[in-house]
Amino acid sequence: MHTRFRPGALALKEIRRYQNSTELLVSKASFQRLVKETAGAVAGNLAGQLRFQSTAVIALQYAAEAYLVGLFEDTNLCAVHARRVTILPKDMHLAQRLRGEV
Repeated sequence: MHTRFRPGALALKEIRRYQNSTELLVSKASFQRLVKETAGAVAGNLAGQLRFQSTAVIALQYAAEAYLVGLFEDTNLCAVHARRVTILPKDMHLAQRLRGEV
């Protein structure tokens, strides 16, 4: 007989697993496509001439994921300060304002 987990137990298990890990969370291929697409949009007519070393893309990915993790940590602090458990867009906007990004 298979027992069911209590509501939220699997989510907490997943949160702990990701908090203890150091691997990248976004797939490398997806992130590389995003980098090339963004660089192409910025470069305009030079887009076809742009090339990236794989180590450069990985460094960008580590930096981007570290930024996002920090932003979500600050966003969660804003939600907790408002006595809520759920993060809302206004929490993220406040976190960005406090960081001086907007």
